[in-house]
Amino acid sequence: MSAQTEPIFHLKQVSQQFGQFTALEDINLQIYPGEKVALVGASGAGKSTLISLLNGTLQPSQGQVRVLGRNLSDLSQKTRRQLRRQIGTIYQQFHLVDNLRVIHNVNAGYLGRWSFWQAALSLVWPLEVEKALLTLAQVGIPEKLYDRTDQLSGGQQQRVAIARVLVQDPAAILADEPISSLDPERSREVMDLLRDLSEQTGKTLVTSLHEIAFARSHCDRIVGLRHGRLFFDLPAEDVTDEMVAELYRI
Repeated sequence: MSAQTEPIFHLKQVSQQFGQFTALEDINLQIYPGEKVALVGASGAGKSTLISLLNGTLQPSQGQVRVLGRNLSDLSQKTRRQLRRQIGTIYQQFHLVDNLRVIHNVNAGYLGRWSFWQAALSLVWPLEVEKALLTLAQVGIPEKLYDRTDQLSGGQQQRVAIARVLVQDPAAILADEPISSLDPERSREVMDLLRDLSEQTGKTLVTSLHEIAFARSHCDRIVGLRHGRLFFDLPAEDVTDEMVAELYRI
């Protein structure tokens, strides 16, 4: 990356404590606009904690987290909320409202920008229908616009969650174990989708994964976490089988 390009995420000597437990220790990390970065490591290595620091839902115990050039710890709650709208997060559990139709779950991406009355009206008379249809077409399920969300498969629900983030139109997409509950075929479809969306839109993608094969095939760069510390941070093609074996060594 050019020295003139400012990182979209910049962690400086970041540590995160939960009581006596150290989830992350002395993390220094820079992620630049347009990069596709995989976070890998065993369960408990600190991947989800790192995602929570990047999207501002967690404040570091020590160190500094800068997002889009702003130190999150220096911001008021209101300003932090505004900045967080620039970061879209896709979760393992999808966080959809099952008994609502797909369009309502997609339109939840507007909640940071809509007034209470707009949001309430849209539940009765859906707003931004064309935009919802367009984003569902981007993720491959435009025909599901008015289906009840609980009638969709797991892979389709994950696509709705991605469409919701696209409506939000963030600068970066964070995906926390986005394929852990999906079968291999659906997993590949979702990873293909995330990679293609990142490449087509130029949005930064940071995703935590257990599948090292997907990290290698779908990301430019792999960050390995081991016991809360940065174990390696390398271009995907430079990560060897020996490094991976050591990363997951008990």
